[in-house]
Amino acid sequence: MAVQDGSMFARNVARQRELYGEPLGDRIRRLQTSLGVSQARLAEGLGLSTAMLSQLVSARRVKIGDPGVLARLVLLERYLLRLPPGAEVQAEELLAKLRTARPHLAVPGAARDPAESLRSVAAPAQLAAAASVLGPRFPAIAELLRRAAKERR
Repeated sequence: MAVQDGSMFARNVARQRELYGEPLGDRIRRLQTSLGVSQARLAEGLGLSTAMLSQLVSARRVKIGDPGVLARLVLLERYLLRLPPGAEVQAEELLAKLRTARPHLAVPGAARDPAESLRSVAAPAQLAAAASVLGPRFPAIAELLRRAAKERR
């Protein structure tokens, strides 16, 4: 496997920080330490392949594609934060329960700025094209799409 370009790594880490508040590698290593488990075991508990988790940790990939996996990651972090200092963690039991959990995450700010949410899932050209298609029947939605297409992040 080729060594990852340093500038690509830096961009991916910066993007993870923007999306998740910090690099995913830091979050994953913190969870591994708290639980005393391998990356493979954590991946299994989150419902993610070991290879994918490794790529996220090393910033070869930027995003967690499955919202359920992200929700389980956040759920696990919140659970561990609520534990009293020095409390014993039953990692295997916790990860087994986590794997079957179906948590949902709210997207902060989505209700305040729908245009920003739209820009996060589609390019400006796609938003403009959707506005053209929807315009005749759904003018309010088309206007929102046009506004999202024009505004810069």
